[in-house]
Amino acid sequence: MSIIAETSATRIPTGTWAIDPVWSSLEFEVRKMGLIPIKGRVPGFAGTIEGGEQASIEGTVDVASITTFDETRDGHLQSPDFFDVERYPELHFESSDITFEAGQVVVTGNLTIKGETKPVQLRGDFLGSGEDPWGNERIGLELEGKIDRTEFGLNWNAPLPAGGFLLPNDVKLKATFAAVRTS
Repeated sequence: MSIIAETSATRIPTGTWAIDPVWSSLEFEVRKMGLIPIKGRVPGFAGTIEGGEQASIEGTVDVASITTFDETRDGHLQSPDFFDVERYPELHFESSDITFEAGQVVVTGNLTIKGETKPVQLRGDFLGSGEDPWGNERIGLELEGKIDRTEFGLNWNAPLPAGGFLLPNDVKLKATFAAVRTS
C-alpha cells in the first residue's frame, strides 16, 4: 500500500532565477478575420524571476526577434504600423504582484509596448522545481493572458468586404519559463 500526498505550491521558491531562453518560450496568437489563428514566437528575450515572499518577474523582449514565420508579415510587424522597431526596439514587463489562487499562479504587472505602459494579468501554473542533468536547479512556470493591442498603439487594421476587420484587438499571450537558480 502507498500513500500519495498531493500538494500545491503557494509561492515560487526563494532565490533569484534567470529565465533560460533555450528551454523557454514566449508566444502570441491573433485570429485573422476571426477565423484563422496566426501564431508568433519571440526567440529574443531575457528575464529574471525572484522567488520567496516578495516574488517578482521582470523581462525584456527584442522586438526585432518577433517572428510569425512569414518574412513579409514580420516586416510589417516591425514597421511603424505596428511595433515601430526603429523607435521602440524593446518591450518590457515588470510584475507588481504574484499570488496563488485556487492552485494557479496569478501575475499582475505592467507591460510596456511602444512607450505605452498598461497593467496586465497573467494566470497559469507553477510547474515545480528540480535538478537538471548538469546540476542546475530549475523551476518551471507557465502563464497565459490577453491584451488589447490598440491600448499600446498597435492600431493598424484593414476592413473586410463583408464588414468587420482583418485583425481583432485581442492578442493571446503565452509564456513558458524554465529558469535556473543564480542565487
